[in-house]
Amino acid sequence: MKKTLLALAAVAASSAAFAQSSVSLYGVVDASLESVKGSDNTVSRVSSDNLATSRLGFRGTEDLGGGLKANFVLETALKSDTGAQGNSARFFDRAAWAGLGGGFGELRLGRIDSSIGLLAGNTSLLGAQGYDDLRIADTFASNKYRRLDNAVTYLLPTLVKGLSAQVQYSTAAGTSSAAGAETYGVDTGKTWGFNVAYAANGVVAGLGYVNGKANPSGSIKDTGALVYAGYDFSVAKLTGYYNMDKTTDAAEIRRLMGVRVDVPVSKEFAVQASVAKVKNTTLANRGDDDNATIVALKGVYSLSKRTAVYGLFTNVNNSDAANLGVASYANTAGNTARGLAVGVSHKF
Repeated sequence: MKKTLLALAAVAASSAAFAQSSVSLYGVVDASLESVKGSDNTVSRVSSDNLATSRLGFRGTEDLGGGLKANFVLETALKSDTGAQGNSARFFDRAAWAGLGGGFGELRLGRIDSSIGLLAGNTSLLGAQGYDDLRIADTFASNKYRRLDNAVTYLLPTLVKGLSAQVQYSTAAGTSSAAGAETYGVDTGKTWGFNVAYAANGVVAGLGYVNGKANPSGSIKDTGALVYAGYDFSVAKLTGYYNMDKTTDAAEIRRLMGVRVDVPVSKEFAVQASVAKVKNTTLANRGDDDNATIVALKGVYSLSKRTAVYGLFTNVNNSDAANLGVASYANTAGNTARGLAVGVSHKF
């Protein structure tokens, strides 16, 4: 009897070891005071999300044994200036996926960063917030295809240190642009893409691509590509990047070319400066009148591992037909737009 009980206890302990699971709550609270100019008007306001998007998330994993793990993420955006949920159309607007991972890589199903959105949204590389050029220029990577609904995402296993890659397919990229995409014979919103990224020995480089069908027959397609490369010289990190967006029925290709330098002034304080040129901001055939130049400055002082204070300044010089604005503040064609913000960001 004793042996039987011991055997059962051993089996129970073994089962528990193979079913270890954990769920963690995490998030960001970001708030700032800003002054934004557009359309010859200036507004001062308390704002959210200028350094990082305020959010609340749940992350979980379970060890299934044999190197296999079950994972999930549920994440929603919040507004620190009003307390509102970030997207009224859905609750978990930033992420809602479940997956299985192991030696084969990882398979994820659900709403998730797109292949180009994952690169654009990485603030240590580029950035897709209201004061960042990719967002100001309304690139696919920062807006329309920032995330994908109904996505099948496969992350390849790490074969070379520092190298990562993924491929994606979505039956409907987003609820606003893909209504009816999962109806028989309707292709709107069906999207595929991939990315490859490398980060090791001071070198960073990456390439992302997305191809989405924008009408029921699939004859109109959105294609977006984002590529970057940089090197950390210790005293400064220099990064160059290029973004291209094209819609089949559009007259022009939108292009953004930029360069960014990050300087760690001290262990706690870092500054960043970038300049970018955007051509054909409206995807229309308007020549040089549809271009813009974006200059941005950022300073971040870390009070701790979780809390930082920051200052941001961005200036957008629009040509006669371009109307780009800062931090989603409306602007009229040909007007210069600018924004200045100081704030605090806390991670938990």
